[in-house]
Amino acid sequence: MGENGGMLALVRLRRGVVGESRRVCHLIPVPPAGAVPERLTALCGESIRPGDAEVLDGLRGMPCHACLMAHTPASGGLLANAG
Repeated sequence: MGENGGMLALVRLRRGVVGESRRVCHLIPVPPAGAVPERLTALCGESIRPGDAEVLDGLRGMPCHACLMAHTPASGGLLANAG
């Protein structure tokens, strides 16, 4: 869920739009039903035109670390029980 309780989508720039090393999975708040914004803004701040991206049904390739960190609870509870 996004910061306002909305849904998040996994989005990756399409092949050919950027080099392979920049085709990371971004977390993007899903726009309201029926809305087609000119640009989508990932949690990391990257601005993406909808036609330049593909919506994924799961993680594919490398996740965007900045998006993950932006979505991680401030308490650090996810790492508290690791290892």
